[in-house]
Amino acid sequence: MTDLPSGWAWATLEDILAVDKRPITDGPFGSKLATRHYTTSGARVIRLQNIGDGVFRDEKAFISREYFEELCDHEVQPGDLLLASLGEELPRVCIAPDLGTSAIVKADCIRARIHPQMDTRWVLYALMAPSTRDWAASRIKGVGRPRLGMSGIRQIPIPVPPLVEQRRIVATIEDHLSRLGAANLGIGRVARRLRLLTKRVLVEAVPVPGPDHWRLVTVAEAGRVELGRARHPDWHVGPHMRPYLRVANVFEDRIDASDLMEMNFPPDIFERYRLAEKDILLNEGQSPEYLGRPAMYRGIPEGVAFTNSLLRFRSRSGILPEWALLVFRRHMHAGRFLREVRITTNIAHLSATRLKNVEFPVPPLEEQERIVVEVNERLDSIQRFANAVEVGSKRAQGLRKSLLAEAFAGRLVEQDPADEPASVLLERIRADWAVRRPVRRARRSKGDKTPQKETLL
Repeated sequence: MTDLPSGWAWATLEDILAVDKRPITDGPFGSKLATRHYTTSGARVIRLQNIGDGVFRDEKAFISREYFEELCDHEVQPGDLLLASLGEELPRVCIAPDLGTSAIVKADCIRARIHPQMDTRWVLYALMAPSTRDWAASRIKGVGRPRLGMSGIRQIPIPVPPLVEQRRIVATIEDHLSRLGAANLGIGRVARRLRLLTKRVLVEAVPVPGPDHWRLVTVAEAGRVELGRARHPDWHVGPHMRPYLRVANVFEDRIDASDLMEMNFPPDIFERYRLAEKDILLNEGQSPEYLGRPAMYRGIPEGVAFTNSLLRFRSRSGILPEWALLVFRRHMHAGRFLREVRITTNIAHLSATRLKNVEFPVPPLEEQERIVVEVNERLDSIQRFANAVEVGSKRAQGLRKSLLAEAFAGRLVEQDPADEPASVLLERIRADWAVRRPVRRARRSKGDKTPQKETLL
């Protein structure tokens, strides 16, 4: 742990919990709280999707009030901290608002009630600080489902300033965050407008059906559609290892080759799935809004194949590959591919058969060339604005991290030597626990008549 400013002290989250029967608890696991228990009204269930990064998201789920009484040990009260124990960046945390009804936490959500000698908002921001995230990252367990369990969350280190200084710092943090929040709202509005403008440009440039002198054919008539090679554990090693592209590499009008994987491709198999310059790749499986997301392979990286998470389209004579890319981008933004969707395990799929039947407008070749140039110029201008917006968004995120780092280094507000040291505050919390800590009676065997002993929780 790093050195702290004068008057501060280190504690763990467990050290600063309220004196309560269950000051910290996670939700009931397994069959104790399942989908079958949900109702249309009653007591609220706090789930992972409710816990934003410093913000409570009001996604609603309910159980009956009668069943809530059975699970009331997991109750949430307004002002409690809510922590996600599962996720990529932990701890994710927010403060429970007044929901107007009783509430409990679900599995993988933790409720922590902070001692009144502490400012709960200070603890919230301490848990969001970069140093805390770094500490948690080194202790997260699990591949695919990263988790920071209850024992780890209890031991999260919290820097504790004097209470009055906590409040001064929190007030300053929230003043700065409100300004950053307003800036982020503006950035978000601009980003949404740019997405709508991109859609408008594509839909207007590629009308379906087109003018009378255009032809309207199917994708199968416009080119050849092929599904990539399936992956198999037996092909993870072998004498003919070759790189391949998968859905994670294909973005709209962009291929990201920074994370290529390899598979054993015998020469004849490789030639079948080898990409040629100006092939169009479309995501076969993806979240619905990105289904069919297309990009053109422009020869980089060299010598790559593709797997069955992607579809390949090769234009026939008289159809520019660049025009085909515009058509597919238009279909994605217009939601055309969604009409061909089938859902499996929350992933939308666009089969080769369904793609082949999608309509494909074909202008004369000279008109294709002209439209491609004009649309690309307009889209390039939009992309320059989008890049600037993304830079602004990343800068705002960096400012937020810097703000929290400065706050928890004691450099955000002036210190007052007259403030009561945090060590005295923590000693008072420990004394409060020693006096008022709940007790339980030790179990005794059947027939044992000796007086029961009380033990501290």
